Amino acid sequence: MNDFNRGYARSIPADRADMSVDAGLRKFMLGVYNKVAAGLVVSGALAYATSSVPAIRDLMFVVQGDRLVGVTPLYLVVAFAPLVLMLVAGFALRNPKPQTAGALYWTIVALIGASLGSVVLRYTGESVAATFFVTATAFGGLSLFGYTTKKDLTGFGSFLMMGVIGLVVASLVSIFLKSPALMFAINVLGVFIFSGLIAYDTQRLKMTYYELGGDRASMAVATNFGALSLYINFINLFQFLLSFLGGNRE
Repeated sequence: MNDFNRGYARSIPADRADMSVDAGLRKFMLGVYNKVAAGLVVSGALAYATSSVPAIRDLMFVVQGDRLVGVTPLYLVVAFAPLVLMLVAGFALRNPKPQTAGALYWTIVALIGASLGSVVLRYTGESVAATFFVTATAFGGLSLFGYTTKKDLTGFGSFLMMGVIGLVVASLVSIFLKSPALMFAINVLGVFIFSGLIAYDTQRLKMTYYELGGDRASMAVATNFGALSLYINFINLFQFLLSFLGGNRE
């Protein structure tokens, strides 16, 4: 789900970009991180609303007491809409404008945030908060590695994207097999794959900045798509970590 505009940076090796002396790059990356942070705040607010405000919650979830026992058709629409939007955008948006890219980012953030109400209903608040903190710490370290490493991660990223496809296939198979061992393996692989993608996408954004050469409109588009990639990596890592660290509601 995070393969937007990866073709931007095709020709600049990682060891040619010295970030430590480039204030422009730092400003560009700060814009990306700020947008990711704002997206997470919006997602958290929407997750709280869909899990805690009865009038909204009952439109999406079937709850008995404080426990989630089912979902409604509306939830399924909201949960799968981001994937549909990204697939459509991948084919339809050849030369997107900054406003279009921004609208796409915030629409996907809102949809994912609304669907995350299921997480708040399934796990205890303490475990959700603790896992979010662990995810944020891991995200910071992994993104810093991608930002500073001189090693070219392009080949590694291609391998990880193949892993994402494998995860999707395995997840579909697990729906029918209902195998705890398969689910455990999926969760472990998910943690490693999206951890790697955080580092890879950070380096890809660095290369994108250098290739765009200061084009403001293209940089604004890259900021939105870059934030979307990192946001999705964060959310996926968070959910896979919850499978290990989250405490189910009694």
